[in-house]
Order: sequence, then structure tokens, then C-alpha cells
Amino acid sequence: MKKSFLLTILSIGIYTCSISQSIHDQRTPVNHINLEGYIDERLESSVQNRILAQDVDRLINAFDPNKRTETHMWQSEFWGKWFTSAVLAYKYKPSDELFKTLEKAVYGLMEQQTADGYIGNYAADKRLQQWDVWGRKYCLLGLLSFYEIKPDNKVLQAAEKLAQNLMDDLQKADGILVTKGNYRGMAASSVLEPICKLYVVTNNKKYLEFAETIVKQWSRPDGPQLIEKSKVNVAERFEKPSSWYSWEQGQKAYEMMSCYEGLLELYRITGNPTYKEAIINTWDNIKATEINIAGSGASTEMWFGGKALQADPVHHYQEVCVTVTWIKLCLQLFRLTGENKYAEEAEYAYYNALLGSLSKDGAQWAKYTPLNGQRLPGSEQCGMGLNCCEASGPRALFLMPFYAVTQENNAVQVNYFIPGAYDIQIGKQKAKLIIQTDYPKSSTVSIGLKSNKPIDVPIEIRIPSWSEESKIAFNHVNVEDDIEPNTYYQINKKWKGSDVINLELDLNPRILKTGDQVQSLAIMRGPIVLSRDAMFAENIPVSAVLTPVINKNNRIELVETENPNSWMSFKAKFIPESYSETGSAPVELQLCDYASAGNMKPLTYFQTWFPQLINKSK
Repeated sequence: MKKSFLLTILSIGIYTCSISQSIHDQRTPVNHINLEGYIDERLESSVQNRILAQDVDRLINAFDPNKRTETHMWQSEFWGKWFTSAVLAYKYKPSDELFKTLEKAVYGLMEQQTADGYIGNYAADKRLQQWDVWGRKYCLLGLLSFYEIKPDNKVLQAAEKLAQNLMDDLQKADGILVTKGNYRGMAASSVLEPICKLYVVTNNKKYLEFAETIVKQWSRPDGPQLIEKSKVNVAERFEKPSSWYSWEQGQKAYEMMSCYEGLLELYRITGNPTYKEAIINTWDNIKATEINIAGSGASTEMWFGGKALQADPVHHYQEVCVTVTWIKLCLQLFRLTGENKYAEEAEYAYYNALLGSLSKDGAQWAKYTPLNGQRLPGSEQCGMGLNCCEASGPRALFLMPFYAVTQENNAVQVNYFIPGAYDIQIGKQKAKLIIQTDYPKSSTVSIGLKSNKPIDVPIEIRIPSWSEESKIAFNHVNVEDDIEPNTYYQINKKWKGSDVINLELDLNPRILKTGDQVQSLAIMRGPIVLSRDAMFAENIPVSAVLTPVINKNNRIELVETENPNSWMSFKAKFIPESYSETGSAPVELQLCDYASAGNMKPLTYFQTWFPQLINKSK
């Protein structure tokens, strides 16, 4: 049977195959998108100043067969991270320049593959150790991502040789993958994801058998026990290791989620409910115990029970690689289940933690980003001219917009309100779904459907959980139904070119609280976290103790302002602590979106959590 029959390739690298997969996803991203506005500007700057600016030769040269002397570092991950980002950028907006760059990168990498199939930079006696398998994983992901946009059998053959070489090397050793590399084998065994994808492309049972073997080895006493411990807090699955960055560390956030991404792919193939249960249990636990208001977490790259500690100073907080993988895991589960909670968590992380890590020109990523403090660019790693987060950040940046509009079950779903045009197809009829808005800056969204002739299709609109009082009008006539938060509202019509849906979301600000003995407050508006920033040069420092003024509706009032240094800005009234008996009058202070805070040059300090006074008299 021909591979072309076995494989259906969608625009963002999702494989579906009636022979190789048994689980049907509930959300299928549309094939082509053409965005406008702020997000499009962020993507364009990333293409020009990060992806195309990359020295591709430097990435390829790390694999030179004549220089395979590495014993412990991770140069071999950078090509795959950057390359998969570049493929997503190409799928978003194809160009000859970017495609030629991709061809140079992929065929240049393949030239480094030796007769045994190995692509890497580790010394012969150090293979399978430290970050070697991790690097092979990213090379395999890169090769498969290129095969999606250009089904060149030579590329697929290189991927198969690379996978076979890994299996051969492992067999020559002791056959146990979880004892190799770092973090209880999670780094090495996260190769599960591309192995599953390779099985779907080829339908070769040996890859499925290898995938199942990897998962079985997780259950060893010396393995990460990702299924057995799925109901245990992710920060408490193992004892604190004697060496933080070591094999015995079992709380590594990024690698743990990468393994669950692979398990999701295996679940799609096998339908084994135990796999799905373990993934959902872990996601629920991460959300409940780790994820902060900006949508990310982890300290020094490990889970640490951080949700309860997010208002405190946290060392090396919110690594970009953690944010990226959390978004990818959320979108994977959203794609699988169609449930709003996964879409919503990805949105929080995207607009806050992810965009907040990206420099204004799109060239740099701050490796760690605090909620109170300063954003600083990450340091170069492994002599490669970039770090892991700069290579990885665009993987989520370009991925999420493809999920703004999906098609499934003969309906179209509007999941994210990103302005632009989205190609859809109902039967043989093609159409464009048009979203016009500057959300989340404003609350209004216009949705239309353009086609050559009327088209009969239900449109389902995601209503976020925070939008308590939403309104929907069809052709400017309000619908009479109650619009429930945390649901999808369906409009089932035969669409004409002039038809339009108008959505009004509730962007009333919300005050969030954390802490026990010392309580802190934060302010959110829709999916956006708001912060104070020293760039506004106000008389009251960002470290001051401030209490927001609450109106009779128990809300803080925001007045929108314009500021060239931020995406969105507002003024609000606060009562500063005067340390006098008479107290202070309210003062009006500037707030901006968290992604803009501290993201200017020169770098400034910003504050997201406002500590409150301890007052035992109340």
C-alpha cells in the first residue's frame, strides 16, 4: 500500500491515518491562515529577526562526523528546535527565502549522517549518555516536520535510519532507555513522540513496539513512573536529589511534559485508556499546583508547588521551554478532547508568559521571567550562539494561531479571537472565515463567512470562563439565549456573504488573591495580566504597598490610555500605604499588559503581584 494513501498531512503537522490510529481528535486546525494585527506583527518580527537571522551553518556544523567528541552538553538539540520553529513559520506564511533556508538546513543535516544512521555529536563511547538521545529526538522531529511540507523519501529514509540507529545502539547496550541521560530517563524517553509519528507515517510495527517498550520501562523502579505517579503532585513524585540537574531528578518540568506529549501520540494510535487517564491526571495536577496567573511555572526548571508561592521572589522562574511545552500539551489535549479548559490555559500562557518572554523586536527570548522583577535575556549555551529558549520559543509562538479556528463534526469552531482570514472547506465548497477585532485589547469581535455561494455550516464560538456577561448578535439582532461562560455557543445558519456575528465579551477586570499570612493581589482583564512598570516614571515606586480602590460593584475601575511602549495600558486608582495615622488619598497609577512590562530598553523593573499590609485589627 502506498504511503500517500496512509498519510494525510495537515498544515501544522498533525498526522491522521485510519490504519495507524484508532482515536479521532475533536478539533482539526484549518489548513491556511492569514493573520492581521498585533499577533501577526509578533510573528513577522520573529521570522525576520530570529528564524531567518539564524546562522544555519553553525547549527549543522555541530554534527560534523569528524568532531564527535561531546560527553555531556546539548548542542544537538538546537538544530531541531530551530528547524521545527522554522517549519511552523513557513506553514504560517510560505516564502521562497524561508523554504530555501529549510532545504539548506535539512539536507545539510542529512549530509552529517554516517553509514550507521547516527546524527549527533557524542563520542562513540558516550553515546546514549547525557543529552545524546534528546538531541536525536529533535533531529528526528525536524526531519519529520520537513517531510510534512515536502514528502521527499530521502528525508523519510534519513529519519528511519536515525530511529533504527537509536534502537541498535540501545540493543548493543542493555536495552534500557530510562537509565540513559538525565532526569530519570525522561529526557531520553521523550523520543517517544517522534517514534510514534514515524509509525503513523510508515505503518512499520517495529516503531510501535519500540514506543510501547519505552512506556513499559517508565514503570521500572528506576524509571520516572509517569503513569503510576500520575495522581501524585508533580513536585513530590521523588525525593529531592543530591544533585539538582542529574539523572535522579524526577521533577524536571519540560522533559516530563515532553514525555506526556509522546504518550498522547501513543494514545491516539492504541486507544489505551490508561495513557489518557495518566495524561489528564498530570495536566490537572500541574494546573492546580504549579501554573501561575501568567500561565506558566517551574523554578530552576523543576516543578516546586509554585502556584501557592507565585507572589514570592522565585529563583529562575518560568523558563520559556516550560511555557512552550505547557502550551503544546494544552493544545494537544484541546485537539484531542475539544474541552474549553485546555484552550483557555493555552491562551493565558500565550498572551502573558510567552509573549512576555519575547523581546519587542522578536530577536531574543528572556530565558526566565519573574512576575515581579526584571526581564533579562538568556545567556548563550554550548558555544552555539543562542540558548535553548531562543530556539524553542517560536515553536509555541507560531503553533497556537493555527488553533484559532478549527473544523470538526461538520462544524466550524472559533476558539481564539485572532484577527485574520481562515480557510475552511465544507464538503467541496471552500470559504473564508473572517475575524475582525483587536481583542484582547477590546471586547468586541466580528465574525463573518465569505464564499462564492451560500454555505450551510454551524459555527461554534468559545465563550471564555471569565466572560460572565457575554452578548451575541446575528446580523445586528441580539440572540435571546443566555450566553453561558465556559461553553461553546452554536449558530446554525445558511451563511450568505453579508452575514455577520457580533460577539461582546465581558472584560471587566478581576482581582485575584494569593497568600495566607501575607496576602497579595493581582489584576486581570480578560486573559491579560496587568502590571505596573517603572518605565512610566511615576512618583510612587513599583515596590510600594498599594491597595486597589474598589467600586460599589466590587470591581477596580480601569480607564484605557495610550502608551507607545506597551501593547495596552490603563489607569487605575490605588490607595498607597502612608504609614501615618490619617492615611492617604487615592492616587491614579498606570498599568500595562504583563507582556509589555519590563520589555523595553533600557530594561525596567515591574510588579504584577501587589503585597498587602498585614493588619490584625481587621
